[in-house]
Amino acid sequence: MTIFYEFEGKLYANITNRCPCACVFCIRKNGDVIGDSDSLWLEREPTLDEIIAAFDAYDKEGIKELVFCGYGEPMERADVLMEVARHVKRVTDMKVRINTNGLVNLIDPSFDVYSMRYIIDSISVSLNAPDSDTYYEITQPAFGLPAYHSMISFALLAKNIVGDVTFTVVDSFLSEKQIADCQKLADDLHIPLRVRHYVTDNESYT
Repeated sequence: MTIFYEFEGKLYANITNRCPCACVFCIRKNGDVIGDSDSLWLEREPTLDEIIAAFDAYDKEGIKELVFCGYGEPMERADVLMEVARHVKRVTDMKVRINTNGLVNLIDPSFDVYSMRYIIDSISVSLNAPDSDTYYEITQPAFGLPAYHSMISFALLAKNIVGDVTFTVVDSFLSEKQIADCQKLADDLHIPLRVRHYVTDNESYT
């Protein structure tokens, strides 16, 4: 069971394969590994104790950032994620980042977003589209059209709590005008936008 793996000098945490979306660009459609990792498909979700034990045992020399990403939406296990993040902060000086679809308020309405303050250093939120209809087509969320506005609301709240929040879009599934519209939206919300390139092999959307 691959819980942690390295990619481009960062340590990634693979704590779930669950995700409420079926994005057209999802890297899970192209294989089961990233970089030199073993398969990221989990036969079962690791327990909190197993995740912490695996982290403690991992050779982290030279690694400065832990990213919750993996082959699923990490905020499907938001409470477990936060417990692991607190442990990381207690025992290392590593930065902690979450790569998320931003739908935690729909996945787990009881999750306290404010609990991320002083624990999570940065968050990458998948904007994916400039409007709710396009977002629904590209992301295919289980929550339907309301997912888009929930994602935007989460990003704005996280910006106030964590500070370092970035939007991302994937280039191959949007027109130049749609990407420009995403940039305008991001600018209006004062959140940086990063345009990611679509990958078809075992690379990663970092």
